[in-house]
Amino acid sequence: MSLLKNVGTIGGLTAVSRVFGFARDVLLARVLGAGGVADAWQLAFQLPNIFRRLFAEGAFASAFVPLFNRHMTDPENQEPARRFAGEILAILLPVLLVFGAVMMVAMPRVLSMFASDDLLADRDTFAHAVLMARIAFPYLLFMSLATLVAAVLNSLSRFAAAAAAPILLNLCLLLALLWGALQAQSEEMRQTTGLMLAVAVAVSGLLQLVWLSFWMRRAGFRIPLRRARLTKSVREFGILVLPAVFGAGVYQISRFIDLFFLGTLPEGSITYLAMADRWNQLPLSIIGIALGTAILPALSRLVAAGDADGASRLQSNAVELAMLLTVPAAIALFISGSAFTRVFFVGGAFTLSDALVTGAVLSGLVIGLPAYVLVKVLTPNFFARRDTRTPVYTAAASLTVTVALNLILVPRIGVVALAISGSLGAWVNTALLYGILRRRGLFHLPPVVLGRMARILIAAAMMGAVLWLLMPVLDPWFTAATAQRLLAIAAIVVAGAATFGAVAAMLGVLNRQTINQLRQRQA
Repeated sequence: MSLLKNVGTIGGLTAVSRVFGFARDVLLARVLGAGGVADAWQLAFQLPNIFRRLFAEGAFASAFVPLFNRHMTDPENQEPARRFAGEILAILLPVLLVFGAVMMVAMPRVLSMFASDDLLADRDTFAHAVLMARIAFPYLLFMSLATLVAAVLNSLSRFAAAAAAPILLNLCLLLALLWGALQAQSEEMRQTTGLMLAVAVAVSGLLQLVWLSFWMRRAGFRIPLRRARLTKSVREFGILVLPAVFGAGVYQISRFIDLFFLGTLPEGSITYLAMADRWNQLPLSIIGIALGTAILPALSRLVAAGDADGASRLQSNAVELAMLLTVPAAIALFISGSAFTRVFFVGGAFTLSDALVTGAVLSGLVIGLPAYVLVKVLTPNFFARRDTRTPVYTAAASLTVTVALNLILVPRIGVVALAISGSLGAWVNTALLYGILRRRGLFHLPPVVLGRMARILIAAAMMGAVLWLLMPVLDPWFTAATAQRLLAIAAIVVAGAATFGAVAAMLGVLNRQTINQLRQRQA
């Protein structure tokens, strides 16, 4: 299947999930607002979710897929791959159970490390946050097991089921929020809605595990239950996964750092960052996850076959596609982000002031949007060669820059500093990853690709100029009646897309040869 088709399948289904997630956050803003129960819920939800993204998504898949493909050399004989997956499951399950039990007991102390002074001072709300976190935390167990199943499906080039699974999370949360929106608004009702959201998170994890297991069986693959043993394959997996936790999970580790600094900021800051990150996650998840997920199995097979030219061509196509999709999105959101937060979030318990702060945070986040996606595109080149150590060093440098900037900027400009620091750290990570690949002779961007990337920047800059001129004209409409709000957003989207499309076409950003390369079937 071609890179373009794989990315389209994964990105399209991820987009559906993110649309539901966006609708979820619109309701969340209006029902819970910012501060109080809203901050408590964000803290309770982010804890298992960050662990899930850190250990389950990035690190696990990065270590598992290359090893699984090595055991899956003969499609007619799945027994070696089945045995390997069973050995990993036998170790993973007890580790998750023990870790979950420890976290349940230690939850008050863990949350107190990240809670703001305002939240800690409100004993009732903090106790409610602890209860919500305990209810939601089994989500990590279910989703870690689901990630194992998803990694198997992706290795078999069955991407659709795993890409569609997060839709179940957002559907469950939407049902809980719809119930809350229909109730009389009070502090007690908001707390009840928070508890229902926590239950919905745990239930969604179980549903995703069942969904993915069904499709794995449909693909003719089963993971046997085995006795836990430290086999040679398990030890090799452990050697790969431990550094991958850091290397592939730098974005999630930065979220832990954000939680620590958020604890020093005024009430509502954690909600502002979470709401802004929803907009940032739309292109990041759709493009970054799709590209990273699609190219890792293909790169692993090309590297194993010794096809250096094929691997380099695949990597170049992925980088070019990432820039084509993220640069215009980043510039558009940087200039008009506050328009989106005002149009969709203001109402109910979420005020205009809340939306403006959220918009400022969003502008800081999208500075690093292309970099976050490029990290997801470049790291598979290391993982395909079973090198999970190098990304550790680049991630360490990135985090050092991020923390240093946080220490300098957070006391001065507050929550916006967290967004800017993380973005600049991501660019450091990207530059180091590409520099190392180039120095080792594993990958470099051909001049023709660099030329097209320069033209992408020019087209995006022209689009940004148009949006910058349009924003003051439409400003009164962003908080007007619903029809006017939607018309204003439609004007921004149409003007931005039309400008970028026209300039890109004139500059020849994508030619027929490039499109044909993207459509070629990968190994």
